[in-house]
Amino acid sequence: MGKLKITQVKSVIRQTKRQKATIEALGIRRMHHTVLHNDTPQIRGMVDRVSHLVEVVEEDSTAEESK
Repeated sequence: MGKLKITQVKSVIRQTKRQKATIEALGIRRMHHTVLHNDTPQIRGMVDRVSHLVEVVEEDSTAEESK
């Protein structure tokens, strides 16, 4: 299973309550804060809702596990 590196790049000021709640649920606390999550459909759905506020990088966890 891959990992997603999610970084907030835009402010949540003037965003809807739902978008603010999604950012909080992802564990992002402030601008330029990065969190690492497993690549699941639930996380992908959350990222899709706030895609204009975050930057997502896919990381391959198989390379780390083989070390």
